[in-house]
Amino acid sequence: MSRLDLTIRLREDANAPEHEFRLIAQDGRVAGGSTLPDPAGALAAVEAFGEDIFFPRPGPPKLCTQQYGGPQVAVVTGSINGRPVNVTFRRTDGCEISRWRAMAPLLGGTPGSRGET
Repeated sequence: MSRLDLTIRLREDANAPEHEFRLIAQDGRVAGGSTLPDPAGALAAVEAFGEDIFFPRPGPPKLCTQQYGGPQVAVVTGSINGRPVNVTFRRTDGCEISRWRAMAPLLGGTPGSRGET
């Protein structure tokens, strides 16, 4: 990944204060201005899963377990290599919980971002 600039806004629930983090990277290295607790871990998660998570490819509908993982919501905006990112993460079913856990370092490493209750 050549250039990355993402802002992450996380709420543990609808009434909780919003946590805001930023991840900035250039040529695979975390850059100044990143405010995540573990920016290197977040960058590794983005590099491992980013294309599929941020820009899903069309395909057949997914079958997801009907389980509720919690009220947390994270909105990630910004850009990856000039391509706009605007993705919402929730923990509303098995597929969404899996996406959330894959990107937990990007979501700030708070208890809710790690999938803990």
